[in-house]
Amino acid sequence: MSRVRHFSLRADPLGGLDLFRATPLEDLGVEAFFTSRRGGVSSGPYDSLNLGDHVHDDPSRVEHNRRRLAHALGVHHLGFPRQVHGTTLVEATELAQNSPRAADAVATESSLPALVLVADCLPVIVVDISAHRLVVAHAGWRGLAAGVLDTALAGLDPSHVSVVIGPSISAKVYQVGPEVVRAHESFARHCVDDGGDRSRLDLRGAAATWLSARGVAEDRIWVSREVTDGGGIFFSDRASRPCGRFAAVARWT
Repeated sequence: MSRVRHFSLRADPLGGLDLFRATPLEDLGVEAFFTSRRGGVSSGPYDSLNLGDHVHDDPSRVEHNRRRLAHALGVHHLGFPRQVHGTTLVEATELAQNSPRAADAVATESSLPALVLVADCLPVIVVDISAHRLVVAHAGWRGLAAGVLDTALAGLDPSHVSVVIGPSISAKVYQVGPEVVRAHESFARHCVDDGGDRSRLDLRGAAATWLSARGVAEDRIWVSREVTDGGGIFFSDRASRPCGRFAAVARWT
């Protein structure tokens, strides 16, 4: 029987924003949370704290929302990667100092926040207490199949790693085609038939299995009970297109 742990995020307003904290990482000295849809200035399908600048929202409103998040975190500037469903990792220090780079994983070894944007894909926070290093990764099925979690774990000691998988789409509503099932052998193990050539994929379960196979203890893998299904509290690309993006943020305290 799997020993992967499930937990509930803790609602914790900060700086006028509705944030949801990943409490399992607090004892490790890590502040980690997920933004919600609430607390921003965007309107329509992006209502209201859309942080994505690639979804055709008003750029000035996106920038305003990003400044609100930075202010809530007590920093002058936040570095946002340009996500491409790939496996590239960049340092948070590099994003803070330069133009956005194409990357789907961001690492930090300090109080400088690392973040990625999501709206159904897995936000994965990997923490190695021995190396005092954490990585925040964006893992959709393409990125997971390509090995973005391998990139996140590179150079870390799996025996000292703890992982949180945040709000993301559940197997209940994540219908996929055969091209997704064939993308990686682990996906077939986490699919159930949904009629015709359609399947329902448990992407969260596939990620947990992936991490366990690479040496991360199952009881140090935490999966949030909150999901993006329906796009209520968190943006969901499956529920509504176009839609905004919310952030997974982590830093050392």
